Amino acid sequence: MISIASWNINSARLRMPIIARFLEQEAPDILCLQEIKCQEHQFPYKAFEELGYTHFAVHGQKGYHGVATVSRIPISEFSRHDWQDNGEARHVGVELTGPEAGALAGMVLENVYIPAGGDEPDRAINPKFGQKLDFLERMTRWADKVDRPTMIVGDFNIAPLESDVWSHKALLKVVSHTPLEVETLKRFQDAHGWTDVGREFIRDPQRYYTWWSYRNKDHTVNDRGRRLDHMWASPQLAQQATGHRIVEDARTWEKPSDHIPLITEMAS
Repeated sequence: MISIASWNINSARLRMPIIARFLEQEAPDILCLQEIKCQEHQFPYKAFEELGYTHFAVHGQKGYHGVATVSRIPISEFSRHDWQDNGEARHVGVELTGPEAGALAGMVLENVYIPAGGDEPDRAINPKFGQKLDFLERMTRWADKVDRPTMIVGDFNIAPLESDVWSHKALLKVVSHTPLEVETLKRFQDAHGWTDVGREFIRDPQRYYTWWSYRNKDHTVNDRGRRLDHMWASPQLAQQATGHRIVEDARTWEKPSDHIPLITEMAS
């Protein structure tokens, strides 16, 4: 078995203590991080190496965005797509290599951070919303040509199902759950026939949240969460998924991210 985790960490350097806690507690083979918020030379490589994670693919930039995939089994950087079309560091892809990957050798793991899209769900008055939709359209054109076993994980910044949000009615006009975003994400899903691995194991309509706003001092009081983070797989690859879970306690750790980690286990 190989376990793959994904986590929008909201600053890798600031939150290295809880990353270490997570790696020691859950021990995934591969961890995909989003919003590392540092340049590549500033990434805390040594801290990861001390925890046994010695393989890296880091795509960073100063102060914002950035993604990194760290692994204790061999990986090689495979791709960097500029789906934002402005040079922002929002994607890195790796290939699993070496005998440790077993039957998953050659699998591609894409790590993505889709833009949040601002506050107003109208591209005419909010350019950030238009950029988000355009990002997804570029991803969709890419997905239509994917011809290898692939998993794409990360912060999609869209909660597509009614059970992915604390209130479908209250959030219909809120960026991340608008019908237009849901439809755009569905086109991306259909372009390759992606399987939403999380929902294969945490079935709709079960509650399934991965993000709670920092505005709520205690997120457990009203539980106003959304499922913004996803792990999707090519149809045949998805059949090798043997388990999926979230680590919701991580939202209560010291200086937490507003997102929690997701873990998928794959038969290798």
